[in-house]
Amino acid sequence: MPELPEVETVRQGLLGAMEGAVITRADVNRPDLRWPFPENMAARLSGQRVLALSRRSKYILVSLASGETLIIHLGMSGRITVSGDPLGQFHHKHPTPEKHDHVVFHMNNGARVTFNDPRRFGAMDLAMTDHIENHWLFAKIGPEPLGNGFNAPYLVERLKNRASPIKTALLDQKIVAGLGNIYVCEILFRAGISPKRKANSLSAKRVGALVPIIRDVLSEAIAAGGSSLKDYRQADGELGYFQHRFKVYDQEGKPCVNEECNRGISRIVQSGRSSFYCAGCQR
Repeated sequence: MPELPEVETVRQGLLGAMEGAVITRADVNRPDLRWPFPENMAARLSGQRVLALSRRSKYILVSLASGETLIIHLGMSGRITVSGDPLGQFHHKHPTPEKHDHVVFHMNNGARVTFNDPRRFGAMDLAMTDHIENHWLFAKIGPEPLGNGFNAPYLVERLKNRASPIKTALLDQKIVAGLGNIYVCEILFRAGISPKRKANSLSAKRVGALVPIIRDVLSEAIAAGGSSLKDYRQADGELGYFQHRFKVYDQEGKPCVNEECNRGISRIVQSGRSSFYCAGCQR
């Protein structure tokens, strides 16, 4: 599933095609994805000017002049691609429609924005912009890891009584928004912390030191266009490149990149997810 860097990369890729432009027509080609589309979605989107595109956790938020916001989640296999942008930022020619093009936005600047999702685990909803933080998807989500609300005192306070493994705690969206399995593995390697360590066993100093590491890993991944493992593509159809920088994720059996370490990368399963780490460097 695309994580925060992939979603942020897609959001940035949509800015030139959507922000400030009008959705002249929205084609909704099926009644649902992971859950049913909102009532009259095509009519509520058609003719609306896009005021802004933002992100909350792993969701893209499209604020409309109507006072509503379109919420988009990519799910496991969802892709949003742009074609026909008159500025030449994207492909000039619109591709032939595909079987799983479930929602298509025709923009007044000539761009076409297509949501394709073969497995249909993605989702869309409409909510009033003024009350978006109270939407059921966001009401209990923690602060953004790249925002000011996420800092060392906050994380120390949230983890001091958590007896679960630190890997599990960082994946808890109620503690911090948007972190996923790939990047938590990479974060813990940089921090030298074993994914098996109980969160409340870490000193305040080590917990606080996680904050800049989290920011660095996410920022580097965004700059690299995210990580392309299976279905993920950027809005222009290109692959992300951060997967070429993985130190531990999906590196089971390979030697540790730390030249002073003679151990290999191990894999364990935690809460149904693979954790990759170096037992020599992470304690």
